[in-house]
Amino acid sequence: MAFNIGIKDIIDIFLTAFLLYGAFRLLKRSGALNVFLGIMTFVIIWFVVSKVLRMELLGEILDGLVNVGAFALIVLFQEEIRRFFSRLGSRKNWGILNYFKKFLKGTENEQIRTDYDLIQIVIACRNLSKTATGGLIIITRTNDLEFYTQSGEIIDSRITSRLIENIFFKNSPLHDGALIISNRRLKAAACILPVSRNQSIPKRLGLRHRSALGISEISDAIAIVISEETGHISWAINGKLTINGKPEELEHVLSEEIAEYSKTTNP
Repeated sequence: MAFNIGIKDIIDIFLTAFLLYGAFRLLKRSGALNVFLGIMTFVIIWFVVSKVLRMELLGEILDGLVNVGAFALIVLFQEEIRRFFSRLGSRKNWGILNYFKKFLKGTENEQIRTDYDLIQIVIACRNLSKTATGGLIIITRTNDLEFYTQSGEIIDSRITSRLIENIFFKNSPLHDGALIISNRRLKAAACILPVSRNQSIPKRLGLRHRSALGISEISDAIAIVISEETGHISWAINGKLTINGKPEELEHVLSEEIAEYSKTTNP
């Protein structure tokens, strides 16, 4: 059987791939990648059953689910859909402009700024640890976690150790929640995060540790916890919790993780 593929078909395939890739990136950054992969798996199964194998009974059932599922997806991903169109109309998110902006700035200044920001975070964690002041700091990477950022108070400030310490001061109205750092900015404080359901977490660990592990399970963010009871520093990365670390170890881990992230995003 011969296939007649014209220019219109090539454009159709290209646009479909572009939309799927855009949806993939959007949901990956918002932490809903697993849901997207589950939907794509269902669509593939539906296509094979209904269009390729032409199973009438099962195909009718899946067709009904697809028709109802379209409305369910709008409800399920209403925040992501609103965010997508908001970014689509914002010039600052045009990829080609960001590329030239990074090219003109150069990589050396970017590395200096990154190192400075990491040092400020480590200094803040060390000082919070000395005074046994509880804190929860989230450093985003690929996933921008905008949904969780909107649950707190927007700050949008440059990273300084003094400001981080003031946010988690015990009498501060913003101390009871997570501080989210994104794109080298203190984005928001007092943010609400999902709690991990991992049963292997030690019972002595509180809500901050469980929230840190929870956000690391659904995203590639780095979560740092300062215990209010002991002053110990812990961190969670990719669903793995490291307890009672030293500031020097934290600095080393952050440098390695951020450097690895920079290699994958800027090859």
